[in-house]
Amino acid sequence: MRKIIKLEPAVPALPKRKKVAAYARVSMESEKLMHSLSAQISYFSELIQKNPEWEYAGVYADRFISGTSIEKRAEFQRLVADCEAGKINIVLCKSISRFARNTVDLLKTVRHLKELGVEVRFEKENISSMSNDGEMLLTLLASFAEQESISQSENIKWTIKKKYEKGESYGKRRCLGYKWENGHYVIIPEEAEIVREIFALFLAGKHGVQIADELNSRGIKGIKGHPINPCYVVSILDNITYTGDLRFQEHYSPAVRHMKKNYGEVPKYVLEDAHEPIISREDFAKVKAIRDKTRMYKGRKRTSCFSRKMFCGCCGTPMQRMTARLAHSKRKYWECRLKITSHGDGCQSLHIYEDVLEPLIAGVLDMEYFQADIFDKTIRYVNIYDTHIELVKYDDEVILCQR
Repeated sequence: MRKIIKLEPAVPALPKRKKVAAYARVSMESEKLMHSLSAQISYFSELIQKNPEWEYAGVYADRFISGTSIEKRAEFQRLVADCEAGKINIVLCKSISRFARNTVDLLKTVRHLKELGVEVRFEKENISSMSNDGEMLLTLLASFAEQESISQSENIKWTIKKKYEKGESYGKRRCLGYKWENGHYVIIPEEAEIVREIFALFLAGKHGVQIADELNSRGIKGIKGHPINPCYVVSILDNITYTGDLRFQEHYSPAVRHMKKNYGEVPKYVLEDAHEPIISREDFAKVKAIRDKTRMYKGRKRTSCFSRKMFCGCCGTPMQRMTARLAHSKRKYWECRLKITSHGDGCQSLHIYEDVLEPLIAGVLDMEYFQADIFDKTIRYVNIYDTHIELVKYDDEVILCQR
């Protein structure tokens, strides 16, 4: 019996389309740059969607974020996560500097995506991470981009320094009682009354917690409607701006996008009578004297060389010695009293263990090992911050110790 075989025409399989996304970024907020970001998004969206071999996977855009670090770029992090999830095959970017100015971050990310099989293409430099010479070119060009960022940072620092030397401000942060207008502080009358009341209450004998509670009970708010807490009260009491003076360069930048408190590493500048005062210099000095005196409070018998010398850097409250009972041992540590009494609501500062604190202090005081008698004779009080420690000597010299 004859067999009939039906021959069907072969239909070629359509090639699988690549899932393509783009990354865009601008680092400064302005109408011009916002337009630039919109233009980048529109350009890449059109470019991807008109290519029949590509499937549109979106445009990831970070607004007003520096390119020197990838840590704070939410959209960049989301892009990498989607690549890891297999949602993207190709990433397009306008230039290397838009992707990352830091050479280490750039190469680390590109190599990671390459391991996942994700290609990164840089339009301006015409480089693909999958090409043979792609990584060599990326390393070279990224180094140029990073050096450009460092050069720009140094130019800005020089400009700021020259302004400070002339007694000119390089922008100041908003503080309760003032607004920044036409290059100087202008009093906001209703807010200035709150500042005056805080100083008056403190001089009348009330401490930060009581002042914050009283103001909050009357519905008084800080800047942008934020509640007033003890730490906020302390920051107001310590702010020399309310006397009409400006203090410049209290912080400095040892590296690009990295700020540190200035403990004498670079010059500080004070401009007297820069604006209308809210608090008299006399009252400000009285507050400072009281705050300095309370640091040397007298109480029960000292149980440690640290007793009566430990203060929370966040809220200014004395710290209390506590015991952590572990499985086979006990560890002594210091905790903010306000944090203890408020169960963490009044202050969220971190505690510090004595066996961690002692070697840190020994190191900055050039001791072979920690010696309590030398510490007691040298250091008047200690401010404990979450990131660093301030050792204040009897001659008021401040020594910084990183935690």
